[in-house]
Amino acid sequence: MVLVNEGRVLIVSPAVASNNNGNWHTAARWQQFLSGPFEVDLDQRWDGTPAAAMIALHARKSADSVQAFRRAFPDRPIALVFTGTDIYGEQAAGAQASESSRDATHLVVLQELALDQLSEQERSRARVILQSAPQLPATDRAGEGARAFVAVGHLRDVKDPLTLMSAARLLRDSSPGIRLVHVGDALDAALAASAVQTAAECPNYQWLGSLAHEAARSQIANARALVHMSRAEGGANVVIEAIRCGVPVLASRIDGNVGLLGPDYQGYFPVGDFEALAMLLRAVHIDDVLHARLCAQCAARAPLFAPEMEKEAVRSLVRDMLAG
Repeated sequence: MVLVNEGRVLIVSPAVASNNNGNWHTAARWQQFLSGPFEVDLDQRWDGTPAAAMIALHARKSADSVQAFRRAFPDRPIALVFTGTDIYGEQAAGAQASESSRDATHLVVLQELALDQLSEQERSRARVILQSAPQLPATDRAGEGARAFVAVGHLRDVKDPLTLMSAARLLRDSSPGIRLVHVGDALDAALAASAVQTAAECPNYQWLGSLAHEAARSQIANARALVHMSRAEGGANVVIEAIRCGVPVLASRIDGNVGLLGPDYQGYFPVGDFEALAMLLRAVHIDDVLHARLCAQCAARAPLFAPEMEKEAVRSLVRDMLAG
């Protein structure tokens, strides 16, 4: 048996700090949680240095590292963390993802509904680890920021930014007081061009581009609500950050959102339905009772995403891996 305080744990994440995305923030947070009881390194890929165990985020993008580590150390544990595109969408059942799953001794999903996407054999090795965020009080909720609806997500197809832009066009004339603020880097040139054009034609829509993590969190904390239009998610960090800030979420009805917000949450809209999103934005903008109800529903979920809960779950994973 390998004692838990011996050896090195390697976290492999294809995302780096400059990507400023959910996978990077998860990997960095887990490194922080594990440091102390364990010796932990974080890298984009395995460089061949021996380690007692590996935690790999993203089944497809970390596949080479997972397979190389398994060949080098057939008896050492590997935990594979499934991200959204690993289990949802067109690339979910790819060969690389399947090989990574077979090589892993432990599997992790980031919300409970993701377990339904796994095979029976995979579920026997899987556990749910809910991500977390610290609480961040609003600084401007009584001011101008209180009227803004904020979306945070890089401009790429899976995040469905066009649905927000189309909703902005519908609201431009009918509800000009509704402000939409969009935070996210331009990962797709065509979507970036659409954002620029929408901002030029719709005074109620503002694209801020990429912001540092804390600046983006401040935008969320001071919003009327977070808007999350994604087509596929494993369990989005920004949704959790909104919940922990006391800010309700207007979310596409996908497993990754329902698994975090609960099946009875009243702030969903159909995926890609910009008319339904515009209607929901209008309702939450004018109806303080509805807004308060969504806030209460999110507040009831907030304890699930406390950092101490995720910290203990991640440490328990590594203890189980090393004791196995």
